[in-house]
Amino acid sequence: MGGSALIVEGGGMRGIFSAGVLDAFLELGFDPFQIYIGVSAGACNLSSQVAGQYRRNFRIYTNQMVRPEFISARKFLGGGHYMDLDWLWDAFQREDPLDVVAAEKATREKAFLIVCTSVRTGRPVYLQPRADTWLDYIKASSSVPLFYRGGCHVDGEWLMDGGVADPLPVQEAIRRGAREIVVIRSRPLGYVKSPGLESRVTSFLFRRHAELGRAIRMQAQVYRSAVSLIENPPDGIAIHHIAPARPLRTRRTSQNLDDLKADYELGHELGREAVLQMRT
Repeated sequence: MGGSALIVEGGGMRGIFSAGVLDAFLELGFDPFQIYIGVSAGACNLSSQVAGQYRRNFRIYTNQMVRPEFISARKFLGGGHYMDLDWLWDAFQREDPLDVVAAEKATREKAFLIVCTSVRTGRPVYLQPRADTWLDYIKASSSVPLFYRGGCHVDGEWLMDGGVADPLPVQEAIRRGAREIVVIRSRPLGYVKSPGLESRVTSFLFRRHAELGRAIRMQAQVYRSAVSLIENPPDGIAIHHIAPARPLRTRRTSQNLDDLKADYELGHELGREAVLQMRT
């Protein structure tokens, strides 16, 4: 499998930016890709994209995902999830379901990869979904350690947020033969991740899973290496960035509608600009 790849970074509620970019792609009929790779929220957004569900991501971010049932410190302090993916997935299915049949059909002769992290090995796992596994795979990829307790048991293995082991899977796209790569980021171009308190706390809480704990501690270094690869691609590889010039108004757990709508519109604008530039 070679040709062109589309990679979409995660970032929780910051994913509203890539939702705007992807809707611009749909509007302009821009889909030259043979490989799609999504991480966490990016995998969710890409799923709606390949299914052809225009503005579904926008509806979800500004409807179900801003409800108190989804992000709740009270639930967390009571022993539940801070980001309750169980509730959210049920709400999606009731109110605005992903068309998994259309998504599978659209990617039948392509590669659609959902990035997760193995709790056992701490290494990235690249899952290629079918209609009957799609929802489970994107849920596993979105299971941020600490925010969603325990991870997801999928295909006989415990999996967590793909952003731990491979937040910007450019190397995987190259390994699979991509020579032109579009990367949609939820962070500014100049952002480089640094180790922080959350990383240390999460690593401590998962100390019984030594390899996962190591992956959490290495997360910032892995991110920096991916950014370096994007900025200095190997000969014969072209990488196009679509990213905000400065930090988004939305943060990972933001639920402010004005901020979400502003960042969606920013993504939509930059997405249209990027398509026009790549087509020239």
